[in-house]
Amino acid sequence: MSELPRVVGIGASAGGLDAVGTVLAGLPASLPAAVLVVIHQSDAAPGRLATLLGRRSRLAVRAARDGEPLVAGVVHVALPGHHLLVEKGTLRVTRGPRENGHRPAIDPLFRSLALAAGPGAVGVVLSGMLDDGAAGLLEIVRHGGAAAVQDPDDAAFDAMPLAALRQVPGAVVRPAAEIAEAVVDLVARPALGTLRGDGQLADEVALALGRHEPGTEPGHGAAGLSCPDCAGPLYEIEEPHLLRYRCRIGHAWSQESLHRGQAAVVERALEAALRALEDKAALQHRIARSADQRGSSRMADRARETAHDALASAAAVRDLLSSPRDGEAW
Repeated sequence: MSELPRVVGIGASAGGLDAVGTVLAGLPASLPAAVLVVIHQSDAAPGRLATLLGRRSRLAVRAARDGEPLVAGVVHVALPGHHLLVEKGTLRVTRGPRENGHRPAIDPLFRSLALAAGPGAVGVVLSGMLDDGAAGLLEIVRHGGAAAVQDPDDAAFDAMPLAALRQVPGAVVRPAAEIAEAVVDLVARPALGTLRGDGQLADEVALALGRHEPGTEPGHGAAGLSCPDCAGPLYEIEEPHLLRYRCRIGHAWSQESLHRGQAAVVERALEAALRALEDKAALQHRIARSADQRGSSRMADRARETAHDALASAAAVRDLLSSPRDGEAW
């Protein structure tokens, strides 16, 4: 058996920037592991996370660059609009399919660590909404790595830590201020073994790297559901205590994230319907005015009736859009 490379992956979302900064501030400059950070951000974000985090860290912090080698004692931060992964000791920065509606997403990073580092990997899940990171953290542990999760009571948003603990109940649980100490302890443990990766894990990492075998189905069977990102059919990826979905393009969804994605699709559809109905009413009012000017009272009355019906339907749609929703989902 040989010593495997040590890599720490840290994932966070809403309320997680400060938590990540707290963890990095506690890590020693001599940490014998590379650190990779994914924080959910929009494609239009200014890309200043590395600069902000570097102010709090004794480790060197830089924006990730594709093709860079992993170096112990260096923190690499994911760029807006790009996944961050590891492949054979090298950083990969890709525009693979979004996962759980995000790019960068945490699950692709964690899966790549499970495949590339196995027992040498440590996954850390911090504050955030929904459940990105839970499936990937499970893969790290399945392949011999270790897991640490921010105490949900300490997190600004506890959904991601709670989801991670549902999948990995044996993870080390600490407040953000104590996570660094836990990471140092986990990294200090011997990481002996051989790398292994089942076909599904390797396939999912390949998808995030932008490699896809044309015509292959990404799961075990059609789910009868549509992908919120591309409207293509979703396929089930079923694992013990965990059901996920992927489409042919490669967009991936957990159940909670799919629920939120479907809600966004419904909201967009309702907004489109509202615009169309109000446009229809406006057009019919113009037709009515034009008909009045020509002395065609019958056509004017019919147009006003059509406009009235359209506005009544629009009011019903507007009520739906403004009604209280459980968990922000229809």
